[in-house]
Amino acid sequence: MKRSRFGARDRSSRDAAELQRLAVGLSESDCRLEDIFWESRLVHLVQTLLQNGAEEEINTTLDRLYESNPQACDELANVVEAQVESCTLETSGNKQRHDALLFAVPILAWSRYAIPAARINAAHLAALKVQLGAHMFSREARLALVDYFFGPDQLPRSYCDIRGLLEALCEQAAKEQDLSLDTQGLPETTRFLSDVRYLIGVVIVPQGAPVFRWHEADGSRAASLAAWEKQGSPNLAPLLTGCAYQPLSAGAYHAACRHADRAARAYAIKASVAFLQTTLGLMPEEIRAVIAPCYDQRLEEYRIGLAPRDHDNQVYHGVSWALLGEEDEHSDIPGQIDAVLRDCGVKDIVSLDHRMPMEFCDDCGAPLFPTVDGELVHAEIPEQADAMPTTLH
Repeated sequence: MKRSRFGARDRSSRDAAELQRLAVGLSESDCRLEDIFWESRLVHLVQTLLQNGAEEEINTTLDRLYESNPQACDELANVVEAQVESCTLETSGNKQRHDALLFAVPILAWSRYAIPAARINAAHLAALKVQLGAHMFSREARLALVDYFFGPDQLPRSYCDIRGLLEALCEQAAKEQDLSLDTQGLPETTRFLSDVRYLIGVVIVPQGAPVFRWHEADGSRAASLAAWEKQGSPNLAPLLTGCAYQPLSAGAYHAACRHADRAARAYAIKASVAFLQTTLGLMPEEIRAVIAPCYDQRLEEYRIGLAPRDHDNQVYHGVSWALLGEEDEHSDIPGQIDAVLRDCGVKDIVSLDHRMPMEFCDDCGAPLFPTVDGELVHAEIPEQADAMPTTLH
């Protein structure tokens, strides 16, 4: 009779326990020397688990630490992210070592039509690489890009998949080529009025050399972003036909994605106000915005219902503002939303202070949005307007 392999489970449990011990030790460290001690052992174990495809142990430990020791959870997450999005390479010729970093370049976009997520042809890819190299990365940097314009649903999520993408890009960069992505099985993107698209690539520099343009003495983040917006935007136009868009700065993969998540919230409000104005002729000063906190077990997000000021029981468009990172009910999220709305020209803003449930439409699954009377209703634009998605991402 075949016997169960209990030994593998014991090994898994020991690895998870050791991960937790090392992460807690790093979080309690009192000096740089102690940081190095704990971090070196934590890096070695994380690398071993990733090489063995044992991602479950890492995720299990992160979940446990999230509840019991948030600081240790952050320390472990930082180490894991660093191991999957960066590595050291050695060239075969002169044995010089190089640092490689997987990066993402987010682009915020909105459109009355579907926002494209598709393959990038060689000419457009080459032009984008020139602009990114000139404005985002250091003079010593070499780049390789993935020839695909990613939607959020198409990004690699697991640590092993992200590490695999880094390694594939490094192989192509060594041959001075870009990575042609196998798109078979790639999920379709969900259609939203406002969304994010991503350029993904790897940057390689001599070990210890500047990576980004703002690492150099004569560079700055603000100047790099301004130049990328001005010079890079025309090269994005063929990828975003029929869209308004705003390029964001390049950054390490995980950090850039988190930055895009935050920036997309305000951009979604601006896109919604612009859409109501251009499609229905509804000027910002004619719009009423209703902000409501929505709870599950705890506060999860704020929902904003937008409609004409004299339509008390209707919502034309809805925007979900999800809480991210350490944000909670004590964070001044309503104040941030209010500031964005006023910057768009919306003056009639109602902020509801009572808890509302995370309700969704039973038929289509779309979130429901608040009216001025405190009811959650389906967002629907008038019949005379072109058919459009009524939820903003």
